[in-house]
Amino acid sequence: MPKRVTSCGEYFETLSERFVPDQADGVSATYLFELDGEGGGTWTVTVADKALDVKTGTVANPSVTYRMKASDYVDLANGDLGGVKAVFTRKLKVSGSIPLAKRMNEFLPPGGK
Repeated sequence: MPKRVTSCGEYFETLSERFVPDQADGVSATYLFELDGEGGGTWTVTVADKALDVKTGTVANPSVTYRMKASDYVDLANGDLGGVKAVFTRKLKVSGSIPLAKRMNEFLPPGGK
């Protein structure tokens, strides 16, 4: 189980340790994270051929875009906030391919408690 993180920066720096390549079989997508507030920023995660690439900054035409407060994203990454609850409480806004968004939990599972 992935370790807990204390910031968005730490999450994206350790993303390769969290990545489960076998669960990304058949995925070819670009995920854009726009995280507002203290400790926030913009990151782009590309998954293709069971490989992961993480960069700071934005990209044109991402497959999925996530928008939320940085503090809420840390809770989501640690498994303290579920994705469905985050969407229904409007803490998380998702646009783009919903099937690819759902698939992300398989190859980038939330951290442990």
